[in-house]
Amino acid sequence: MRARLLPLLLILLAGVLLALGFPLAASQAAAQQQRVVVDRIDDTARFASLAQFVTSTSEPSERRATLKSELERYYDLYGIRVGVFYRDGQAMGVAPADWRVPAKGEGARAFAEALAGRRSHDPPQVWPWQQGRIAVASPVIRDGDVAAVVLTDSPTGQMRSRTLRGWLAIAAGEGAAMLLAVAAALRLTGWVLRPVRTLDRATHEIATGKLASRVAASGGPPELRRLADSFNEMAGNVESAVEQQRAFVADASHQLRNPLSALLLRIEVLGLELPEGHEEMASVRAEGKRLARVLDDLLDLATAEHADAAPVRLTDVAALAAERVAAWLPVAERKGVALRTCGQSAATGWADPDALAGALDAVVDNALKFTPADGEVTVTVTAGGEWVALETADGGDGLSDEELERVGDRFWRSGRHQNVSGSGLGLSITRALLGAGGGHLSFAHNEPHGLRVLITVPRNAPAAG
Repeated sequence: MRARLLPLLLILLAGVLLALGFPLAASQAAAQQQRVVVDRIDDTARFASLAQFVTSTSEPSERRATLKSELERYYDLYGIRVGVFYRDGQAMGVAPADWRVPAKGEGARAFAEALAGRRSHDPPQVWPWQQGRIAVASPVIRDGDVAAVVLTDSPTGQMRSRTLRGWLAIAAGEGAAMLLAVAAALRLTGWVLRPVRTLDRATHEIATGKLASRVAASGGPPELRRLADSFNEMAGNVESAVEQQRAFVADASHQLRNPLSALLLRIEVLGLELPEGHEEMASVRAEGKRLARVLDDLLDLATAEHADAAPVRLTDVAALAAERVAAWLPVAERKGVALRTCGQSAATGWADPDALAGALDAVVDNALKFTPADGEVTVTVTAGGEWVALETADGGDGLSDEELERVGDRFWRSGRHQNVSGSGLGLSITRALLGAGGGHLSFAHNEPHGLRVLITVPRNAPAAG
């Protein structure tokens, strides 16, 4: 979730910074140009005052020489072309000497505005990537009419350099603000998502059977804290309901065993009075024994789910597998099924040896039940990555894809195997025993036929706490 929330926040922050940065950059460029324009307006106004003295006397030669000298000195000092032109475009004084009123462009427009009696004040903006020049003109007024025009044509190199330096400063400020925004976004997303991660972890723990898991309702927005409180309340109710269910199953199984034992005993006594081989009596005995097995399995399942997990320890999984396979060899030989181990001869993992042995017994028992005579059952030990695996493959009929999704559910048995003895709880008990110690149970098709059951336990010690 953080991978989606953080980019969204950063995009929004970047959009805000750019929305502020572009107008600021444009304003800075306009301020630099306005500064140049104001300076040129002051210069043209000064030259217009000098030009008035030239146009107001019948002997202008000396004053014209003074004007030309000022213009040339101005051009030599600043590199700005400047000239005083009569209305017809003839030069009263100009520097450099070969410069004339432009026939087109901004210079021509500024000259035309000055002839109309208007001083230049708003030339087009020149951006740092452009090579434009700034033309500013002021009219020379005599007797209420425009007698001449002072025109300046300024290079923009220095102005564009100053603008660019200002933009670099703005960019640096935007970059620093973006870094601060990233740091703030990281802290914000961490603060917002910390309760979500805690909630996700607690949900996963509850889903895997750790019903005592709760969420510490501290930190994060108030809405998430309220959600954590609601989650804890819900988890408490779920744990209470599950505990009541487990207690009911255990109590019912336990309470039914004594009456059932007495009933079976009476059936045996009654059987002594009937002819040997009586079919109805044999059927009653079989159903009674089946009911006793179901009650025993229910009690075992309730005990496995209700009891606290036994502490795991480093276990020689390969040696344990070899031991349990040896214990089941007589059963396999009576059925005519080949039972063997293969894979690694030494593999250690962290598990409760009793729970792992019980789980492997249930899986091997199940495999021998459904493997026909002359078939084969293999228990393969492999260790790699973070897990040690015990894979039991049988040579039975196997299961369909739909049945494979349901295998391991309580009381579920394939419709094709109803004639095989069992309660349908063995794999459920196995899964409960393994889950308490951090192990897993999974199922897959075996090729060319049969079922593969995979028991996995961690290779590394569980984290403290």
